[in-house]
Amino acid sequence: MQTLVISTPQDYIPVAIQAVVALAFVVVVIIASNLLGPKRKTEEKLKNFECGIEQVGNARRPYSVKYFLIAILFVLFDVEVIFMYPWAVNFRTLGAFGFWEMMVFTIILLAGFLYVLLKGAFNWQKREE
Repeated sequence: MQTLVISTPQDYIPVAIQAVVALAFVVVVIIASNLLGPKRKTEEKLKNFECGIEQVGNARRPYSVKYFLIAILFVLFDVEVIFMYPWAVNFRTLGAFGFWEMMVFTIILLAGFLYVLLKGAFNWQKREE
């Protein structure tokens, strides 16, 4: 026989206390670091920081379309591979039908990959036109 467990608002009091303590700690640390920390503002400190690399030129340079193509292909093939995880978990229960179904899926996926490969999507060298 199953017993029905009903939670009451009093059950969440420890969680609320922990959240308040964590938030208070964050606020106290931020205020303390602002009050106790040094306040030396120099031109070097006030400059934009870009990963330690000196800023040179205009940031509005056009990117190569290849960059975006690789990003889209990565997302495409990455999402397709995600479909293989539930199949692998349920491999035994799906049986032979599930196996052949995944083989068809894999063949279609590999055909798409081969098409992209033959079209030269992964070739970063500039072509002489």
